[in-house]
Amino acid sequence: MIGRPSIGALAILAALTAAQSAFADAYPTRPITVVVPFAAGAVADLVARIVSERMRATLGQPIIVEDIPGAGGTIGVARATRAASDGYTISTGDLTSHVSSSAIFPVKYDTLRDLEPVALLSSAPQLFVARRDFPADDIPQLIAWLKANPDRASMALPGNFGNGGHLSGLSLQKITGTSFQFVPHRSSPQAVQNVVGGHVDLMFTDAANILPYVRSGQVKVFAVTTTTRWATAPEIPTLEELGIPLTFTLWRGLWVPAGTPKTIIEKLNAAVVEALLDPQVRKQLAELGNETYPAEQLTPDALRAHQKAEKEKWWPIIKAANITPD
Repeated sequence: MIGRPSIGALAILAALTAAQSAFADAYPTRPITVVVPFAAGAVADLVARIVSERMRATLGQPIIVEDIPGAGGTIGVARATRAASDGYTISTGDLTSHVSSSAIFPVKYDTLRDLEPVALLSSAPQLFVARRDFPADDIPQLIAWLKANPDRASMALPGNFGNGGHLSGLSLQKITGTSFQFVPHRSSPQAVQNVVGGHVDLMFTDAANILPYVRSGQVKVFAVTTTTRWATAPEIPTLEELGIPLTFTLWRGLWVPAGTPKTIIEKLNAAVVEALLDPQVRKQLAELGNETYPAEQLTPDALRAHQKAEKEKWWPIIKAANITPD
């Protein structure tokens, strides 16, 4: 028979609880590290730096950005899940790093179990583009050409399998009944340069990355992946307008290791919300093609629900495609 806890044990438990509460109330008292699971200079890195700099003003401590790229973001995410649950290591990421990559790469974590959500950060559209001399000038011509030439076209991926460009390409194949080859790249800039240079035919990529090349005529653009036209380039039609029911938004969020005290999560969330409501931060993000979410969607629960819905949507597609890290 299990006896009742002793008075001494209860006293120790009460003391530990009080100490944890005092620790959380004092947080933060030293610099915070934000892990970005992508390379320095990538849009995810730039978004993290913009937001964390504004959060620093609220929290009163420096926030150091640590870029840990590799394996679809899983190396950086693994680092974040192993960190202490004390609020001094936070992590940012997106659909690739926090949803799709763990369906492809062998990982020892579960992002829904081993990380606690803080808030959504921003979202961005993709543009669907082609090398400037590709033998199709619009979506109907493209689909006709792809059907007449199965597996002859190549699609550049801004990274490894499982990223937004790859998932959009898989969706396009399924919707249109076409087939083409995917070509992974070490980074988004490298993939863009190979499309600009005419070495790869097609690409779905972060709109801000490719728009300068669209405007200069170095690539041709077919459509944007948002549900409505992108305010920055309203002349570009959506895929839905052109009869392709495909929408895709690149989203980014912020997490802490599971077990982080709720008080700390609340402080971090408040700092994020304050940052994202700052006009200067919103302007800087807009210059990267990123938009912030409405205030009511900047809660931990909103990020959790969004992440879970994305996993339920994309994991079956990834598994059905038999995607492997190789």
